[in-house]
Amino acid sequence: MTRQIRLIADDYGLAPGVSDAILDLLKRGRLTGTGCMTGFPEWQLAATGVEPLIGQVPVGLHLTLTDQPALTAGSSLVSKGRLPSLGYLAAPFGRRRIRTDDVHAELDAQLRRFTDALGRMPDFIDGHQHVHFLPAVRDWLKRRFADSEKPMLRGAPAVPREVGVTAMKTAVIAALARGFDQTMQAAGFPLMKPLAGIYDWKQPDDFAPTLRAAVSALPEDGVFMCHPGHVDAELVARDPMQKVREVEYAFLASDEFGAVLAANNTSVRSGVS
Repeated sequence: MTRQIRLIADDYGLAPGVSDAILDLLKRGRLTGTGCMTGFPEWQLAATGVEPLIGQVPVGLHLTLTDQPALTAGSSLVSKGRLPSLGYLAAPFGRRRIRTDDVHAELDAQLRRFTDALGRMPDFIDGHQHVHFLPAVRDWLKRRFADSEKPMLRGAPAVPREVGVTAMKTAVIAALARGFDQTMQAAGFPLMKPLAGIYDWKQPDDFAPTLRAAVSALPEDGVFMCHPGHVDAELVARDPMQKVREVEYAFLASDEFGAVLAANNTSVRSGVS
């Protein structure tokens, strides 16, 4: 029996080149689904692009609370129209200065943009820079979906036993996510776990080995996050993760990746379940 793995692309809607690359990979069957950022001017056009795939692939909401333009204004979360850095948002002094209801208002606005454009709730929810693990976001998820069907959530990574840059990065994410899986499962949310796909994206050549390892070892309930895209002017203006997106796209689209899947009797998981 063929084993299946989930490959979820983050950042759909971040820039036209990112959205185009993700759509191409979805149509090729090289991705399971994608998480959408709804705060940019091109969101309505991006939604039109992904709408025909709804029901065939999981389309989720990629909550965004850092570094990008805000949909809300005049709040403790927003300064000069922009969201704070992750370091400020996650640090104790930052959390004390940011009102929880201001965070919830921004997340409500992003969810509303998703549902207004696509006419449905997201199949899953995760977070840009893993902000869905933050306490205020956990509270929002439980409040917002208290009386409705609960979307799948992206769970925590396994705590690494290795050393090195990737292990340190994974450990930081695992610390941010401490208690998330247990708390959200107790609240009735289904989880995709463990999280894989973490590597030093400043070393683009590390992507292919990271994905190869996941093809052979990732449990079927897990999820491999990735960030494929084409670099365009909008991406350059909005996000420092650029060249590596082209590298990820090229490998995911390649015959080499197809051969890796075949050699491991593995396929990319399809469908919304």
